[in-house]
Amino acid sequence: MTANDPSSQSLQLTGNGQLKHFLTLDGLDRALLTEILDTADSFIEVGERTIKKVPLLRGKTVVNLFFESSTRTRSTFELAAKRLSADVLNLDISTSATSKGESLSDTLLNLEAMASDMFVVRHSQSGAPHFIAESVTPGVAIINAGDGRHAHPTQAMLDMLTIRQHKGAFEGLKVAIVGDILHSRVARSQIRALNALGAEEVRVIAPGTLLPADVESLGCKVEYDMVRGMQDLDVVIMLRLQKERMEGALLPSEREFYRLYGLSQDKLALARPGCLVMHPGPINRGVEIESAVADGPQSVILNQVTNGIAVRMAVMSMAMSGQVSERTQVAGEQG
Repeated sequence: MTANDPSSQSLQLTGNGQLKHFLTLDGLDRALLTEILDTADSFIEVGERTIKKVPLLRGKTVVNLFFESSTRTRSTFELAAKRLSADVLNLDISTSATSKGESLSDTLLNLEAMASDMFVVRHSQSGAPHFIAESVTPGVAIINAGDGRHAHPTQAMLDMLTIRQHKGAFEGLKVAIVGDILHSRVARSQIRALNALGAEEVRVIAPGTLLPADVESLGCKVEYDMVRGMQDLDVVIMLRLQKERMEGALLPSEREFYRLYGLSQDKLALARPGCLVMHPGPINRGVEIESAVADGPQSVILNQVTNGIAVRMAVMSMAMSGQVSERTQVAGEQG
């Protein structure tokens, strides 16, 4: 699926425009993204309560279906589901039937037979959550927790919530995403979100070997030089070098990468005063970012982690509400 692909909209949205799956930011408009942010804002205070629960998904079963490991993402989805009062099943794929030869379709059918209401899917293959969304029984919501190099929509939205909390609005903002753009599903989703929400300019800063060939078609400007790229920035988002996905010699060395593209205090000083420093994690200190910057006053990295729970609560509650709404509408039409 590509940006603004009608099939993306029809798969993710109900007939009246409510969210029923959350697979990609492609095709989702500013109004819906703003609704996600506003809903997430309303959930922030839940984490500050003595009893950190609301009953929105009480009686629902959420399955974390992670074919690719990610402690941070899975943990925040699990916390989000539990704060919504759902029952949560974490499926360990390494010991599941799929590792013994069972097909993905059969695994899904068995999970559906257990009356599951939502699958949170992380997969190394781009498009896997879309395949699952097209295959599951109507009424089961699919949330993409990261697929291949394609998309990581909840990470992008928690980043947007963090930016909005600190900057107030997106209009007039210049934002740069720095590092391994080539292998980053997060970067693709961030670019989509920033453009949809009205950022003035989105830049990517990276060596040519870490840029996809079509990167400008995503809606961003390319800068190969970090010193030039840091000028006039309001937000800088650093990315992890995804060495596990790299094939061949894309970099001379980590030391050379840090010298040219690592975020140091000197480079940060080139941006506008108050420029936010962000990183989706996990951080490789001394490779992408200097510790003094990661832990400094302009860093909002820990805010991103906190906001991840609220954004995932928002997306899960909205998708489940959309599924219920669509079932009610279909039942009414059949009646």
